[in-house]
Amino acid sequence: MSAEPEGPPSERRGRVVVADDDVVLREGLASLLERSGFDVVGQSGDGSELVALVREHRPDLVVVDIRMPPSHTTEGLDAARAIRAEAPETAILVFSAHVEVEHARDLLASGSPVGYLLKSRVTDIVEFIDTLERILKGGSVVDPALVRELVSPRAIDDPLEVLTGREREVLSLMAEGRSNVGIARQLWVTEATVEKHVHSILGKLRLQETSDDNRRVRAVITYLDAR
Repeated sequence: MSAEPEGPPSERRGRVVVADDDVVLREGLASLLERSGFDVVGQSGDGSELVALVREHRPDLVVVDIRMPPSHTTEGLDAARAIRAEAPETAILVFSAHVEVEHARDLLASGSPVGYLLKSRVTDIVEFIDTLERILKGGSVVDPALVRELVSPRAIDDPLEVLTGREREVLSLMAEGRSNVGIARQLWVTEATVEKHVHSILGKLRLQETSDDNRRVRAVITYLDAR
């Protein structure tokens, strides 16, 4: 596991609220975030308390598990939806032990900064912190395992039919939250080549640039809806 990044007080990365009913995991994650330069302004063990903390502290980022008390079904997701409605500028990372396909699609469809990671797949702290920063900057990050789970026989009216095989590969990696540089490394091509593919993808999917929409996120949503 990589060494933990340092974040001096003068370069704090953002204000965070952490919600998980597993107190050991929650405390450990909060400690990691503090050491990595974030300000953890609150911790919660259930959904209703999480919403109250967000209303009180207005954090930049919320890290929440889907399954929380009392029924351990969708309380965390319900809280995330309430937060999205009341504070759409707040970035949300769903940090779950389970692959919940419909829940991931539901959150991504909001168009706001959001991520979905599986707890078991986080093995590199530097990469994890980088993921949080990308979400804070408005990105959309989806765990590769979740992307694979979304793959299924395509519908008859497939919006991705217009894409080439290589463009589908690039879009799939975009859905995993990879940057153009990361995609270039994965496919062994130049960053300029990736940029051309991304530009072509956005054009073929008819995602026109607007003042308030992130076309890259909308392309990922189109990809997930088509699976």
